[in-house]
Amino acid sequence: MGPAEEAAQRLAKYREQGCQRIKVAFTDVDGVLRGKYLSLDKFAKLLEGGGGWCDCVFGWDIDDALYDRPGYTGWHRGFPDARYRLQLTTERWLEDEGCPQFLAQFEAAAGETTPGGETTPGGEATPPCPRRLLSDALAALHAHGDLGLTLRCGFEYEFFVFAETAHSVRAKGYRELTPLSPGNFGYSALRTATHSELFGGLMAACEAQRVPLEGLHTETGPGVWEAALAPADGLEGADRAALFKTLAKSFFARRELLATFMAKWSMAVPGQSGHFHCSLIDPESRNRFADDQADYGMSLLQRQALAGVMRHLPQWLVMLAPSINSYTRLVPGAWAPTAATWGVENRTAAVRVIPGGAGQRLEIRVPGADSNPYLVAAAMAHAMRLGLEEGLEPPAPVIGNAYELEAGLPAAQRFPSTLREATARFAACDAARDAFGADWVAHYVQSRDWESREYERHVNDWQLERYFELI
Repeated sequence: MGPAEEAAQRLAKYREQGCQRIKVAFTDVDGVLRGKYLSLDKFAKLLEGGGGWCDCVFGWDIDDALYDRPGYTGWHRGFPDARYRLQLTTERWLEDEGCPQFLAQFEAAAGETTPGGETTPGGEATPPCPRRLLSDALAALHAHGDLGLTLRCGFEYEFFVFAETAHSVRAKGYRELTPLSPGNFGYSALRTATHSELFGGLMAACEAQRVPLEGLHTETGPGVWEAALAPADGLEGADRAALFKTLAKSFFARRELLATFMAKWSMAVPGQSGHFHCSLIDPESRNRFADDQADYGMSLLQRQALAGVMRHLPQWLVMLAPSINSYTRLVPGAWAPTAATWGVENRTAAVRVIPGGAGQRLEIRVPGADSNPYLVAAAMAHAMRLGLEEGLEPPAPVIGNAYELEAGLPAAQRFPSTLREATARFAACDAARDAFGADWVAHYVQSRDWESREYERHVNDWQLERYFELI
């Protein structure tokens, strides 16, 4: 069945079901899932030639404020449409909304050839689409040598659930919030039993939208949960992660509850991670990270991929830690790494090697829950590819507490401690421009520089409490 015939069958099925609309969505640079409803007539036109979306969605920040410097878009370009196509394989049925949802991917500029060899139509500039960035990274990885490698990945997210609403948290100024449950109840059988309807309901909702969870449990802290998403190959793993956050937020909002995926919402509680599990598989679905005869079960390919991650993590940290808030989590003793280190089953290191035959993998423990899964996966795919291409070898693994070794590590191996510093390192990195493209790096640097400047020009509670009366 060809694409046109498949599309026609979908359209006929929706009409038979009495469905009146579809939903199209995509993640912006900050990882926010933005979307809209479209009529079935409009859907039919999109299937024929794609659609257009005002390119301001790549020219404003998380609060819909326009960046103040010319870049990919802005007043100087008049905010034309950026071209996109529906990704039909991403279809999910939204039971509560009575319609299907598709993810969109923005196209290459006119005349530009994608890694897959297809020349696509488009505007004057290539939209800085996170999903397309990952698609290009996966194509480059697949093209390495003659191995035909595919990234297999899964995400883990920690998030806090509050007995609050979007209105109540604003009325309280985001202070003195009531968690869903009090106390430190990590892996609590009591809390999961007490709120079994919520736990079971969220797992069922995820399964219905093809975002299956391998596990769901409480973590240490008042009202904090952790969800382990089932892994998948290629774009599907990141798609699931991008959809999960909005799915979870809407699930709780419908029940007069609220979930946050900030990296750290309060200095009095633990941070929230977005750990990234990954391996590389070949066309026969064999895990190329596994070698039963090698130390820790690590194949040569896994060692080289790990070495690439070790080399590029400090320079590309801003792709995994994208917000001002990200860096309140990346501090010693907070179950989050502070330098490019690795160890076998060592949760104090930046990368944890998990032995296990077919399950042999890397756990990248750097990203917070606030990270954009497409950017995390794209950065790690490129880093692993460069490790393979250059035949790199990793340093010795950490034995014991990785935090104790940080002072003796070279400065280049230690992580930046602020968004501004991380952005500056990324901007100065030639390897980043080679991997992601100069236009993407320029756009992302502009967006993170704006985020830093917006923070720096505001008076916060800490400043008021420290200086208002005493200074």
